[in-house]
Amino acid sequence: MSTAHPSSESNLLPLIVEPEQLKNHLEAPELLVIDVPVNPDSYRQGHVPGAVYLDFRYLMRGEGPVPNDVPDVEFLSRLFSALGLTRDTHVVAYDDEGGGWAARLLWTLELIGHTRYSYLNGGIHAWRADGLDESTEQTTPTPSNYHAEILNPHALITCEEIKEKLGDRQFAVWDARSKGEYDGEKGNNKHLGHIPGAVNMDWVNAMDRNRALRIRDYAELITELQAMGLTPDMEVATHCQSHHRSSFTWLVGKALGFNIRGYAGSWGEWGNRDDTPIEK
Repeated sequence: MSTAHPSSESNLLPLIVEPEQLKNHLEAPELLVIDVPVNPDSYRQGHVPGAVYLDFRYLMRGEGPVPNDVPDVEFLSRLFSALGLTRDTHVVAYDDEGGGWAARLLWTLELIGHTRYSYLNGGIHAWRADGLDESTEQTTPTPSNYHAEILNPHALITCEEIKEKLGDRQFAVWDARSKGEYDGEKGNNKHLGHIPGAVNMDWVNAMDRNRALRIRDYAELITELQAMGLTPDMEVATHCQSHHRSSFTWLVGKALGFNIRGYAGSWGEWGNRDDTPIEK
């Protein structure tokens, strides 16, 4: 199966890029490699040469009733300007945890219509497992003047849209949380459980632990997802607690050719409202 992005004719790299492939393009002037680790020490200990560091907290609003929601466009404009993003930049994102925060960055780029992006398959774990050179020098980005707009709102699905689509057979929800959260046995929300009809595949089950947390074999994943009732011809919404784990399942769905949308509010919103239907 092709991992190419629909507009990849002009893209430097495919959507899912292997460490060796990335290594061969590190000198490309239009390349911007961004490390979005959970543990900031990971970047200091060693990163892909030339990679810039991004604090993952900047990818969420951080305030209001849904702090995990998308930041406003003024903030995103400042953020991407500080990172040096231009319309011609090809972003490669990775992290130290198998893809959650890297994918949240790529999903945000998708939302603002910046389609020149790739995910380093397996992140820093795969880079290290392949024995490639690391740098411990901090890379300072060259600032740009990037004007962010929500040019691709379809990448996002809202709580209201999900509620409206719940009876639609061509619509499905991929819950990327743990089984305990899905079953309503765990969580810190007002209400526990899951969206009615949602299917549960924990985000870590889409990673191959034997291949440095790369995305698992596509054919196997598609077979498993289809058995659960998720097929490429459906519209699929994915969520977790804060659209961090589900950014990775969004990316996996995209790589598999699914029509997949991210629910930024996730259970942090759904499970704290009183007007949302819930199953256990």
